Amino acid sequence: MGAEVQRLLMRTKAIRSSATAPRGERPKIQEHLETIRVVAEPSVFLAKAMVIIDDVITKGATLLAAASLLKEAFPTAEIKGFALVRTMGLQPDVDRILDPCTGTVKYRNDEAEREP
Repeated sequence: MGAEVQRLLMRTKAIRSSATAPRGERPKIQEHLETIRVVAEPSVFLAKAMVIIDDVITKGATLLAAASLLKEAFPTAEIKGFALVRTMGLQPDVDRILDPCTGTVKYRNDEAEREP
């Protein structure tokens, strides 16, 4: 497990949750970038690797924005994300509750794109 837990990011303004927002009304990456700030000084906190922990990943905009901000503040750190739950969009039936996976989130056409 991790060597320590640090709160490195803080939301400066509440925005709508992607997990509950209708399609087309989810916050964009830019909105996350404008409402999150890094709260640790790079000179105080030096880590080779960081894992961003999130409760739910929908498209991945929050994780992508958080990773971008941390990479800017800590350019030498390897940054990964972890989410407890990943949404599956508007699925008529969910055949499994537990389906762990490893995937990627990319920035494409001003949107976050998650696979899987």
